Amino acid sequence: MRHLLSPLDFSVEELDQLLDLANDIEQHPDKYAHKCNGKKLATLFYEPSTRTRLSFEAAMMNLGGNVIGFSSASSSSAAKGESVSDTIRMISCYADICAMRHPKEGAPMVASLKSSIPVINAGDGGHQHPSQTLTDLLTIRSLKGRLDNMTIGLCGDLKFGRTVHSLINALVRYQNIKFVLISPPELRVPSYIRDNVLKNFEFKEVSSLEDAMPELDILYMTRVQRERFFNEEDYIRMKDCYILDKAKMTLAKDDMIVLHPLPRVNEISVEVDDDPRAAYFRQVQYGVYVRMALILTLLELV
Repeated sequence: MRHLLSPLDFSVEELDQLLDLANDIEQHPDKYAHKCNGKKLATLFYEPSTRTRLSFEAAMMNLGGNVIGFSSASSSSAAKGESVSDTIRMISCYADICAMRHPKEGAPMVASLKSSIPVINAGDGGHQHPSQTLTDLLTIRSLKGRLDNMTIGLCGDLKFGRTVHSLINALVRYQNIKFVLISPPELRVPSYIRDNVLKNFEFKEVSSLEDAMPELDILYMTRVQRERFFNEEDYIRMKDCYILDKAKMTLAKDDMIVLHPLPRVNEISVEVDDDPRAAYFRQVQYGVYVRMALILTLLELV
């Protein structure tokens, strides 16, 4: 039995196989429509979510399976004080696989130690978001045709952005990847990523999105996350640091693509949505395919 707690839980070869499976699902959905007949996915979401939770649920339903679970801690026995360990042992009696989102870093790992079913980390605090990373990798590979030899700009909240942390961890395993880290000083990537993950790789930290635009093959925008701030004043001061608009897009390469894990607030102007380089809604669709592939892989149904 395997879990997915970090993008590093899969080797590069295993990632390629999973992405190949996701592409096959995209092209031949009928072939997979009954692969999970009789199987149940539990979605244990202690934090609000739209895309991730519904994407997992759609993925399981597309495979012919069923879904149970809860969408907030207040609607579960966590509100009564039940521990993550007890919850997963109980859920293991009901479901075949589970996806867990939790505000505390490491909660899915704790669950995996007590679980008798595969556990997928669907986001743990500001730490990791591996299924989003799989979505990002599939989107990049599908639209660019490769996962190497690229310059990637990561913009916005790089301190608390778990999608950014996961993506960096995954991409450093590919050749000739260069990172441009675009953020205000207060929201720079954590030191453990800078000093450990990126120490042998080419990267630079800048504060100007305009200056970085011309060299980027991928621009990965993120929102400044209100829920991660300790006070409202800091959030208000930084929430509009970067706004991608048509004027800034004129500085970019013709084949650059814009990604965003969503939800966006105002960091990408709606006027950018019609630009063919804006790929964030296609990214959402790729998320369903990759989560279908992930469920099949962890349940050993391929």
